[in-house]
Amino acid sequence: MDWNERMNAALDDIENRLTEKISYREAAARAGCSAQHFQRMFAFMTEIPLSEYIRRRRLTLAAFDLQHSAIKVVDVALKYGYESPEAFARAFQNLHGTTPSKARSEKTALKAYPRLAFQFTLKGVAEMNYRLERAEEFRIAGRVETVNTERAYEEIGPLWAKAGEEGLFGRLWKLRDEDSPVRGILGVLADGEWGRGETFDYYFCVPSKKEVPADLSALTVPDALWVVFDAPGTPDGLPNIWKRMYTEWLPSAPYELANVPAIECYLPPEENRNELWIPVVPQKERTAEAAQL
Repeated sequence: MDWNERMNAALDDIENRLTEKISYREAAARAGCSAQHFQRMFAFMTEIPLSEYIRRRRLTLAAFDLQHSAIKVVDVALKYGYESPEAFARAFQNLHGTTPSKARSEKTALKAYPRLAFQFTLKGVAEMNYRLERAEEFRIAGRVETVNTERAYEEIGPLWAKAGEEGLFGRLWKLRDEDSPVRGILGVLADGEWGRGETFDYYFCVPSKKEVPADLSALTVPDALWVVFDAPGTPDGLPNIWKRMYTEWLPSAPYELANVPAIECYLPPEENRNELWIPVVPQKERTAEAAQL
């Protein structure tokens, strides 16, 4: 199954569950990645959060139900996961600009958001500088924060600023291992066993074998194969590389995302660059792994 097929299989899973509780984790498994990676890929590719896409699809189908059946508004609300008719009416009004009861009129203008379909198109835009690197198991130490997956960039920036104001990075620098394959101050995106979905753990940390202070946390990063991307040392450098990794490199590469934390390496200012470390496995290994499940 190629990249397009996997992503569309994940969308099929979501589409089939629009009247049920949707598991981001299960949908992401269809795409062969963690819930965190799936949500981030979706947002980068469509420019809307996954939760917003689901909301629009549900309200589109709700409008169809109201127009083409005698179903009660309260039953439509419950069908699409709203706890009350009032909550449903507010969401419906926000999207369609009218009330559920008025939607039954043939002259009422409504909005329809069709089901998305992923189709990879080779762009061949600017080059991407990367290398493959095998790194043995190592440990990171630092502060861990719980971050909302869909608001990650909004939340992580202020957390970096807060950590700087509190002098965290000076403390971390004294804990670092100078012989580690990853350098600088690290931002590690760790989400556990295939991810919780709505949130993930983000570590402000360094590689360290030293004793970890009581107010900090440690995490062991397993042996893995990494694709390491160069990113300009500008505010939008790493976000742009994240997007291009998902939308350009990954669809055409003979690799899959591995279930290992991803790492943002913030290098010393004089280097004027940073690195993005993404754990991968060759496609044939992922295929063999999936066949055993």
